[in-house]
Amino acid sequence: MPPRQPSEVPRGKAAVPDVYTAMRASILDGGIAPGTRINIDAVARSLGVSQTPVREVLQRLEGDNLVVYNPGRGYSTTPLLDLPELRSLFEFRLLVEPWAARAAAVDRLANPAAALEKELAGFRGTMKRSKDLRQDLVAHDTRFHDTILAASGNPVVRHAFAQTHCHLHTFRLYPADVDGAITVAEHTAVREAIEACDPERAEAAMTTHIRNSFDRFAQAFEGELAPWRTAARRAGGSSPASPVRRSPGPAGPGLLCARASECLPGRS
Repeated sequence: MPPRQPSEVPRGKAAVPDVYTAMRASILDGGIAPGTRINIDAVARSLGVSQTPVREVLQRLEGDNLVVYNPGRGYSTTPLLDLPELRSLFEFRLLVEPWAARAAAVDRLANPAAALEKELAGFRGTMKRSKDLRQDLVAHDTRFHDTILAASGNPVVRHAFAQTHCHLHTFRLYPADVDGAITVAEHTAVREAIEACDPERAEAAMTTHIRNSFDRFAQAFEGELAPWRTAARRAGGSSPASPVRRSPGPAGPGLLCARASECLPGRS
């Protein structure tokens, strides 16, 4: 984490938002590597603040599941998701988000199309101004999907989704869409279906977006995926480029079963 001059960040309570932003960014972009023990004094000196805001921020980051506290050892950054965890997270998203998009695509005041277009327009402007979009893309992705979940009218589902902190953890894995163009195109397709009040189209667009996102982030496991692709081909399975299809798994219907997602052992 690059040091700051003491004058750049307030030393007391007012420093908390700046310290949170700086520390979260360092974790997401790998500046603080997974599994690293956090030296509170060193972080405070690096940012030019006292230890008090750093300790408060670590509690917030623990709530984000970006750090974990171990008695006798203190705080450490959490490990990256592994491939089975990534798949489990995206299977959860496939259960929740296509339904939310379908529920939002209705001809009533709660239709979020206008809010989604405002969010997309803002991010398109950011794309033109910024060279490093990683943090902005995380924020945009989070707001876009939360807007749809909020419009679904089910606070329990929205809260459960928020507790996964999925956007924070997936973006730690791999800069899958460095310029944001792919994400914006897929988000636009979802927004247009919601604006048209076309539930089937909205559900399909969100399903495609979630599946494509999984395949992009799964590139972080390219070496791990290779043996399973070979095994799938030998068993007569689909190739990585074959169309998405549903297939049963030990825990019920498999939701991710094409391209990278077919390469998980025991889940095809």
